[in-house]
Amino acid sequence: MSLPPSDWLLRGAGNSGLERIEAFFQGDAYALHRHDTYAIGCTMAGVQSFTYRASMRHSLAGNTVVLHPDEVHDGHAGTDEGFRYRMLYVEPARLQEALGGVALPFVAGGVSTDPRLARAARALLDHLDAPLEALEEDDALLSLALALQAAAGTPAREPAGDFRAARIAREFIHDDPDRAVTLDALAAAAGRDRWSLSRDFRTFFGTSPYRYVTLRRLDRARGHMLAGRPLAECAVLAGFADQSHMTRQFAEAFGVTPARWLRIFRAGHDLASDARSFKTTDGEPSRVQFD
Repeated sequence: MSLPPSDWLLRGAGNSGLERIEAFFQGDAYALHRHDTYAIGCTMAGVQSFTYRASMRHSLAGNTVVLHPDEVHDGHAGTDEGFRYRMLYVEPARLQEALGGVALPFVAGGVSTDPRLARAARALLDHLDAPLEALEEDDALLSLALALQAAAGTPAREPAGDFRAARIAREFIHDDPDRAVTLDALAAAAGRDRWSLSRDFRTFFGTSPYRYVTLRRLDRARGHMLAGRPLAECAVLAGFADQSHMTRQFAEAFGVTPARWLRIFRAGHDLASDARSFKTTDGEPSRVQFD
């Protein structure tokens, strides 16, 4: 998939683990893919169209897009004029912790006109050129979690499962990123039988243990890519069998190949590092052009 000349993407400042972007696309933006985070964003201009839960969705300026973990979706412009949007990617675990372990909220439809949800999302997205302070981010995430819960329209309830066991399994994965992880090892660490733990993990974190491990490997691969390492080396360092294995998993998670992602995000990273070029004189972000 080639990039039209007008497409651009900016990456938000900061390194807290909360990824924030702004982008403009004409035509196709992303192929069908899925990831293990919530993708919550604001359509800024144009018509943002995407396939989600077997239906075509259209988000207009002012609408809020809510894509749930592990839900397959794509993205493209709904009109010839293209669309501009901002998006943040939030680990389900962070919302789970903010809500005190209740079931993750599910906002059906992919597009919301709820004003409370829009305000909560904009609080995290309005100033991409400035890193979020730790307390500011935590407060905003709680507001976002509560807004999602309200927009879902279902009462808060304790989900069936063992949150403590799921959290221990997640911490086990993060403790040693280089080790091979098995369900038996996770179950032993958490003190839970294998299949109960697998169900717990899906309930509380929105995805399976295997997919969670795969996405963490992809996070590491992206870090190596931005550091300038060859793709084949990135694959091995991140724990994949080879470059083709990484490429398949990458496209499934992000809807683009590693090479295309690297070209987009290198431009956004370079632009964001230059404070003078991040904004134009009218306060709008500068645009990254692709040839």
